[in-house]
Amino acid sequence: MFSQYIDSPLGPVHILATASGITAISFVPTRQAAEHPSALTTLAAQQLSAYFAGTLSHFSLPLTASGTLFQQQVWRQLCAIPFGQTCSYADIARGISNVKAVRAVGAANGRNPIAIVVPCHRVIGANGTLTGYAGGLDKKDWLLKHEQRQKALFG
Repeated sequence: MFSQYIDSPLGPVHILATASGITAISFVPTRQAAEHPSALTTLAAQQLSAYFAGTLSHFSLPLTASGTLFQQQVWRQLCAIPFGQTCSYADIARGISNVKAVRAVGAANGRNPIAIVVPCHRVIGANGTLTGYAGGLDKKDWLLKHEQRQKALFG
């Protein structure tokens, strides 16, 4: 397992990967362990740094997060949410052709191990309010505002 950290405007971000793909990206309170970077974690660190700098709106990284077939389906659908836009859990359920799975979509969204790159922060409540985010609602709010600012500047 490979591991690397970056500093972000929201605090340290931890990147984990195997030789074949990124397995996790998460916000952490502090750098908790020694780094063991790879070419893939370095690429992810570069892309995340560019995202935070406002110069990247689309990630191109191989992802290999572990999850159930349903979770994988939800996570793929999350990746289809355009940069700077939001949608609801019901929208995601419709997108995977399972309109009755709104609660299950919410649960899968909450278990997304690859923050930012798999943009679960772009999912909001049907009434437009911010809903849970593993990194904290303050981080979710910052990420959404960051993307909306960048989209307004660069289209």
